[in-house]
Amino acid sequence: MSLRQRLARLASSLQEPQKVARFQQLCGVEALPSDSAAAPADRREDDEEAEAQLTRDSRRRGRQPGPPGGPQPPGSDLNQCPAKLGGGGAPNGVRNGLAAELGPAPPRRAGALRRNSLTGEEGQLAQVNNWPLYYLFTFGTELGNELFYVTFFPFWIWNLDPLVGRKLVVIWVMVMYLGQCTKDIIRWPRPASPPVVKLEVFYNSEYSMPSTHAMSGTAIPISMVLLTYGRWQYPLIYGLILILCWCSLVCLSRIYMGMHSILDIIAGFLYTILILGVFYPFVDVIDNFNQTHKYAPLIIIGLHLALGIFSFTLDTWSTSRGDTAEILGSGAGIACGSHAIYNMGIVLDPSPPITVTLFGKAILRILIGMTFVLIIRVIMKKITIPLACKISNIPYDDVRKARQHMEVELPYRYLTYGMVGFSITFVVPCIFSFIGLS
Repeated sequence: MSLRQRLARLASSLQEPQKVARFQQLCGVEALPSDSAAAPADRREDDEEAEAQLTRDSRRRGRQPGPPGGPQPPGSDLNQCPAKLGGGGAPNGVRNGLAAELGPAPPRRAGALRRNSLTGEEGQLAQVNNWPLYYLFTFGTELGNELFYVTFFPFWIWNLDPLVGRKLVVIWVMVMYLGQCTKDIIRWPRPASPPVVKLEVFYNSEYSMPSTHAMSGTAIPISMVLLTYGRWQYPLIYGLILILCWCSLVCLSRIYMGMHSILDIIAGFLYTILILGVFYPFVDVIDNFNQTHKYAPLIIIGLHLALGIFSFTLDTWSTSRGDTAEILGSGAGIACGSHAIYNMGIVLDPSPPITVTLFGKAILRILIGMTFVLIIRVIMKKITIPLACKISNIPYDDVRKARQHMEVELPYRYLTYGMVGFSITFVVPCIFSFIGLS
């Protein structure tokens, strides 16, 4: 067998959904029956069987059951409380003077982590036997979702190191854009369910290869260490431990959630290493261009918009198209904001030694800044979707369907998150400078 055939066989093996299901079972996740329509009928059959059994028992003891719903002879089994619905026919309470035997409590059920508001999908109900792992991997998968990004990058820019924060955004945009476009070019489906249990379905309409969560979970910690080691004083081993823990948690969480095969994760990791190896040397040049070049805002906006239009032509609608526009809009807004604040001479440099006063200011920055950013996001969403629908003559009565058109989703995501990014690097720092929090 040639090396090429061996690699093809290995890749096929790593893509098998059975391996994902096996990992889920190892972590204590099992599928539950999803046929809810049959459940009431099953419960009625169980109740009828239990009642028939009680009637046969009373006849064997020489007692006749009383009229339905009426009083029963003393000591009759029919005086006992009937089985609860779904209780498997077991009587409730005390029977024949003996307390009902209590069995072990069944494992708790976990519902969908997130509901896909655009497709209406919900995750499968699952039986979770290991709740510490469930919450750990839930946290891990959130490290690649919007809520994390919208708090992580502002925290860096406002409180830790604006230079490192801006460069992290440049790398993140580059890695995520290439990852999302590659998905739409390769077009591999998600792991099959069954046997896989889909605990999360928010990204289920996207293709699978490569895992952009794995790419983000690899790019961010590696870039953090590359950008801060030498600029900050800390042992390199701490950075390596951070990379290992962060990357492993995010990557394993995607297998645990049933969203990616092992091959998707490995490909995402290796693809990110390749991208960083090629583009990381140019990050300083890009950040300097964004801040100092006279026509940087026009070039940034035009380039990011062109990349967004190109990505929307790769495949039919999925949530990846909106995510791509959101990533590009955020990157463009943050870059334009950094250009504007640099040319105004406002410097946000929260890097002195940590004190109680500095910690208090950091908390205030987060509270004030995030409040303003969320207000901007809500306002822009209320404005851009109806406006885009009106300009494109697309019905607005069903927002979910309207957003599946490029003419609506692209301007909505691009403009909304462009303004969010611009607020993070320009508007909010100006507010901080005005109120004395810079």
